[in-house]
Amino acid sequence: MPRWLRNWRERHRHPASLVLHLLGIPLTLAAAALAAVQLARDQWPLWWRPVILLAGGYLLQWIGHRIEGNDMGEVILLKRWLGRPYVAVAEKRQAPAPPPRQAERARP
Repeated sequence: MPRWLRNWRERHRHPASLVLHLLGIPLTLAAAALAAVQLARDQWPLWWRPVILLAGGYLLQWIGHRIEGNDMGEVILLKRWLGRPYVAVAEKRQAPAPPPRQAERARP
């Protein structure tokens, strides 16, 4: 599994969040595609259609991140640029640390 996908899965562990993202991401991508088609066809009066898709897709993803307790990727990027703290993986959702190996355990 590619590293980016492992990182993404680490941040989207809750089943409800995963479903919301599986719905929200395609809506967001469809918004960009629809906007491009409408611009190419000079259909300015229909500007609201891609806006609704984009807002709906992001809303679903935002709800998923609220369930997870972590920040959205775009928010993390912005906070990093500004030097602000961010939550990449919420503590309650982090994978437990593997137990120490036998040689690493302290001996009495």
